[in-house]
Amino acid sequence: MTFVQIVDYETTQPEAVNDLLDRYVEQTQGRRTVLASRLAQDRESKTHFVDVVEFESYEAAMKNSQLPETDRMFQEMVALCEGMPKFTNLDVVRDEHLNTLLVNRMFDDIAMKGDMSVVDEIFAADYHDHDISNPVDKIGRGAIHEDTTMWRAAFDFTFTRDAQMAQDDYVTTLWTMTGTHKGEFMGIAPTGKTCTMTGTTVFRCEDGMIKEGWWHYDAMRLMKEIGAMQP
Repeated sequence: MTFVQIVDYETTQPEAVNDLLDRYVEQTQGRRTVLASRLAQDRESKTHFVDVVEFESYEAAMKNSQLPETDRMFQEMVALCEGMPKFTNLDVVRDEHLNTLLVNRMFDDIAMKGDMSVVDEIFAADYHDHDISNPVDKIGRGAIHEDTTMWRAAFDFTFTRDAQMAQDDYVTTLWTMTGTHKGEFMGIAPTGKTCTMTGTTVFRCEDGMIKEGWWHYDAMRLMKEIGAMQP
């Protein structure tokens, strides 16, 4: 279970605190167990700061606290703060990145289930599509309708999300498509062969909709597997 520690403190020396944190990161390289850290400043009180530190588990956090550099960093930080920092320890019971949920509807509902009504729900009207197989970018929801219809007519397939990362407005998905060649594809008659293709898709979201997408995939491998190219 992911564990989050919130460090709440007051300081009139934020630059010195930042320098301290930078030194700590450098000194603990390869040994610290921190997954992510976000430092925020209170808009209503410029001396009030909150540091949100994420760990893989409570045990990982305890291991990190036992590093000698962690203890030294804390002692130096206390000296820079107005009073003792306050710690809140939290077990994460729900963790959702809403843009990720949005993107997954593309793979699950549109690509695999063929529910094209979802296109209007999750893609912006002026969606911009970049696809390595298309010489010219496509603009609009029609790009998703057109490409999805073509792929579903040619293959019965499933998508496996091998890895996924969300950062700011972007969601990157590393995926594997496995399918049966059931219909004509790029002029190749259906072969009935089971084939696999790996790829990466990056979507940029804006105002709760998918605004832009980049598709990169191993089309050459797919063409070899259906016999369109010599191995």
